[in-house]
Amino acid sequence: MKYDFETAVDRRKTNSAKWSDEHLLDQYGETGLISSNIADMDFRVAPEIVDAVRERADFENYGYCFPDKAFLEACAGWQKRRNGWDISTDWIVYMPGVNAGIIAAVRAFTSPGDRVIMQTPVYSPYHTHISSCGRVPALNSLINNDGWYEIDFADLEEKAKDPKTTALLLCSPHNPVGRAWKGEELEKIGRICIDNGLTVISDEIHSDLVYAPAKHIPFAAISDEFARHSIICTAPTKTFNLAGLFVSDMIIPDDDMRKRYREITDPYYFWPGCFGSAAQTAAYSEGEAWLEELLAVLKSNAEYIADFLSRRLPGVRYRIPEATYLAWLDFRDYGLSNAELHDLMIHKAKVAPDDGPTFSAAGDGDGFQRLNFACPRSLLDEALTRIAGAFETL
Repeated sequence: MKYDFETAVDRRKTNSAKWSDEHLLDQYGETGLISSNIADMDFRVAPEIVDAVRERADFENYGYCFPDKAFLEACAGWQKRRNGWDISTDWIVYMPGVNAGIIAAVRAFTSPGDRVIMQTPVYSPYHTHISSCGRVPALNSLINNDGWYEIDFADLEEKAKDPKTTALLLCSPHNPVGRAWKGEELEKIGRICIDNGLTVISDEIHSDLVYAPAKHIPFAAISDEFARHSIICTAPTKTFNLAGLFVSDMIIPDDDMRKRYREITDPYYFWPGCFGSAAQTAAYSEGEAWLEELLAVLKSNAEYIADFLSRRLPGVRYRIPEATYLAWLDFRDYGLSNAELHDLMIHKAKVAPDDGPTFSAAGDGDGFQRLNFACPRSLLDEALTRIAGAFETL
């Protein structure tokens, strides 16, 4: 391999939200944990991006920047090359992160008291994104077929028909269950939403992290009609581990929707920082070779988890994901309560994944843990070995 995916980056002495002992102690009451929760990677950033950021730093002036032609064209070119989707740079609205972009979309395209559908178990901040805006989460629980998750379309249609329901917050690919939705699934989702007057807010932040033969399909790329009823939330941050640079791109093909969105966001004066701008431009222009190697490493790690569990923890049910670098692990056969499972992970195994219940208020995350495997194999093996050792003492 050309790039280094085996050298562990020691982030404990930085103010890392994932690794800082100060943060771990505050969150878990423990230090020395292997942090496998927050969805960022423990690899070195692509050297092409590092070089671009260093070059920008050498200017020694870090004043205001704006989304320039190179920044926007890099994003559009990436969508064309990776997803076969032709977009206009005029469709792109910069935001300092996909979470901020989603909140703005909820405020722009729904009204207080409206219901917003989300498909649980799902990325936990969705719950607060919706409720903090004065809207009501409507839970369309996914169907778990032995680890293979499918959409409950009958329930989705029933909830969409409610006149108080005005939007669907779609996670595509899905975090944490690792599905890359197929074209026919997305078409069925879109038809239900459009027929019932719902806006689709499609969070596609994991769209580059899909393992062949699965494929990512941008929701708005399916048809012009779908594009007119959706906002696509993208970013280089998960793909290239740039979350600390606060850069994302909201792609809004419809002129009226984009105008409405800007009415919500423009007063906040959001412009990209000079380092985030340089990083996105370099990532989308020069980062594909690094990404292809990354995908091979991540897929190998996902397969390694399956092999490890079969040998050491056969009671854990796990399906290798189609997308993301997140393993959705089912510990229900061990008969532990959520509190007992949390205690075993944190205080006995000394590993900090994400607790399954945080991904749903409907109970469909109970007994699960989400484990981040975007790390060198040595670190992943140590985390799994700690977990296995803790369970073997039961």
